[in-house]
Amino acid sequence: MATHDSQSWRVHPASGKLAMKRCVKLLLHQTFLWICALWSVVQLSPAARAGGLQPGDSVAICGDSITEQKLYSVFIEDYLLMCQPVTNLTAHQFGWSGERADGFASRINGEVLPFHPAVATTCYGMNDGAYAPIDAGRQTAYRKSTEAIVKQFRDAGVHLIVIGSPSPVDSDSFDRFGRSIKAATYNQTLADLTRIAGEVAREQGVVFANVYAPMTQVMQAAKAKYGVDYHVAGADGIHPAPNGHLVMAYAFLKALGCSGDIGTFTWDAQSGIATATEGHKITSTAKGIIEIESTRYPFCCSGKPADPNSPTGVLEFLPFNEELNRLQLVVRNSSATQLTVTWGNHAKLFTAAQLERGINLAAEFQDNPFSESFARVDNVVRTQQTFETPAVQNLLHHLPSWNTLLPEEKNQVEQLKASLVRKAKALSQSSRNAVTPVKHSIKIEPVS
Repeated sequence: MATHDSQSWRVHPASGKLAMKRCVKLLLHQTFLWICALWSVVQLSPAARAGGLQPGDSVAICGDSITEQKLYSVFIEDYLLMCQPVTNLTAHQFGWSGERADGFASRINGEVLPFHPAVATTCYGMNDGAYAPIDAGRQTAYRKSTEAIVKQFRDAGVHLIVIGSPSPVDSDSFDRFGRSIKAATYNQTLADLTRIAGEVAREQGVVFANVYAPMTQVMQAAKAKYGVDYHVAGADGIHPAPNGHLVMAYAFLKALGCSGDIGTFTWDAQSGIATATEGHKITSTAKGIIEIESTRYPFCCSGKPADPNSPTGVLEFLPFNEELNRLQLVVRNSSATQLTVTWGNHAKLFTAAQLERGINLAAEFQDNPFSESFARVDNVVRTQQTFETPAVQNLLHHLPSWNTLLPEEKNQVEQLKASLVRKAKALSQSSRNAVTPVKHSIKIEPVS
């Protein structure tokens, strides 16, 4: 009988450390290339937007418990209503805890289509992976279910369909709960489902939102700065706090084709003339003070960067302000080399060259004249989406059973469905109506 030397597999400590370093370096390099390749799909997705968002579109935001958290879905609706990539948009949230793509495919007709969405986003995969290593059967099921979702939306006339990838699990907090699978292994599963979602989107000619790649990259960078206890995919490793949800919203808003142009204010220091782009109106200009009335808001974030419950901590590692939140101030023909810009309660010093190129007020002034109004609208949106979850899950979902048990009351059941949808749409309209003009001023002073 052959014997096994328990020492034979060991490597000399010095050479082992060197080999380990090389392996880790290679793995990190391969991971980086994989993430870059995945993220590029977001930015280079095919022109499958059928014209992109259109005025008056209703957007259905669909997904599992991460969607049901009403965080990235609220951020998306906030952006659509206040930043206004196009006019008169509305949104509804259809998240359901524990759901897989096949479960959603079975309820689209009865629970989403009654709202007549023109645009739909989906975010599945977290539960489809079954918290297990990559499995061929689950891969096939996820692919077929995602294809079925696309078909149903397309058959219903939804003109813009965005298939989102799953988000990653947190590389640290996920492993603190004694789960049978480690974060690194399950993220391989989620990366594979991301690949499948992207393939389905390309094959079906719809848009792909890669949530996994930017969230993975932001998570690595943020943890390097704030430490491993700074979770990006949630304290439980699965359900992100607002920081991770801002990354998710970024991925979907990019996929929806949002340009990020909130507005531009231009002031000529010699003539004193100020101009503004659409969504903003100059009401007066005198002695370097520009009075403005705006119906289009910048996206506003608040809180301490080191707190995962604030989205501000990820902004350093995510091009949200640069790509989606540009409210520019341009100053021409200044004779001074430096100028102080006061906006709201805060003032900052800029060079004339910076102002000539244009500064992004939304990025430079986190606390700004829009912050209070933005928070007020955000609360109205949260009230709306809080209604939608039980309305869909507790009422709309069970109406087919009512029809089965009480076929003679079919008309009344249909009236109940119509009343529920009307109520949801009325709340959605209230969210849109909450966006009222903001009056603010920008003061520009030369520094002698």
